[in-house]
Amino acid sequence: MSIFDDAEYEPSPWEPIAAEVERYERSGGSEPSELVGDQWIVLWTLGARTGKVRKTPLVRITDGEGRYAVIGSQGGAPTDPQWVHNLRANPVARVQDGAERHDLTAREVDGDEKATWWQRATAVWPDYDAYQEATDRVIPLFVLEPTWS
Repeated sequence: MSIFDDAEYEPSPWEPIAAEVERYERSGGSEPSELVGDQWIVLWTLGARTGKVRKTPLVRITDGEGRYAVIGSQGGAPTDPQWVHNLRANPVARVQDGAERHDLTAREVDGDEKATWWQRATAVWPDYDAYQEATDRVIPLFVLEPTWS
């Protein structure tokens, strides 16, 4: 049983995000995303204020050993995406990767660990470097890992 199983889902108020989540769930992730390309996942978080499930399509970044990274780039915008605030308030996540769902613990990383994951991320989505250059904020990176890690 997961905390996500009992929580109410509230779709994103921004229609392109809600539509991408619906596309992913309809196709099991087999259709490419119009926002984040061919390699993508849906990140589930719990709303920092509401406790409701929020779902966000993101680039798929993994180490192949059960861990994922999610990057709060928001295309180089001056503010963090809402899901970053959600993970900071409730450091639990569910990743929908194709037909599989993984419940994971989230932790924000920096230093050498962030650099290693950032390198994996830019191999999949090279624009992350340009996004960091476009903003004054330090783009956050979270590692999502099974509780056994």
